[in-house]
Amino acid sequence: MRITRKGQITIPLRVRQQLGLEPGDEVDVIVGDDGMATIVPLGSRTRGERIVEALTGKGEVPLTTDEIMALTRGE
Repeated sequence: MRITRKGQITIPLRVRQQLGLEPGDEVDVIVGDDGMATIVPLGSRTRGERIVEALTGKGEVPLTTDEIMALTRGE
């Protein structure tokens, strides 16, 4: 495979078939500690669903909404 100037590659047909990839599907590339890259299908979740999942539980702040709004307003 060759990388284009835009950093794109074409996944060979046989690999797409083995992974069950169709046009429009999203994939992730994971680089292991050994420097090897693995192409992983992202499944049926949308990009937005993956972002929400990644952020869920990250905003645990012991402030009330009123306290947060006061900080936002600079009060």
